[in-house]
Amino acid sequence: MKQLIACCGIDCETCDARIATVNNDNELREATAEKWRVMYNAPDITAESLYCVGCRVDGVKVAHCAECEILNCAKTKGFNTCGDCKELDTCQIVGQVLQHIPGAKENLTAN
Repeated sequence: MKQLIACCGIDCETCDARIATVNNDNELREATAEKWRVMYNAPDITAESLYCVGCRVDGVKVAHCAECEILNCAKTKGFNTCGDCKELDTCQIVGQVLQHIPGAKENLTAN
């Protein structure tokens, strides 16, 4: 599995937060914050919080990653990603991401 596949299956290489961070693109960061506030029903997402290079690589992370239930669950269970978990198909924790991000589940189950 690529190192830039997040614990939840998001492909960080194509993630707008990572792209905005790598390219220092504040316009993309603001647009992404607005999109994610609506998509995830998370009014606390701000452009200032969207600095990230990927949750499984060293470097800056989105502010809420320290509190990310998905990341913390995978770490607690000793998994690299949710794809290592037998409960992937029924998990409510990662379910919202899998529902909204096309290809996330396939990223987690690809060998």
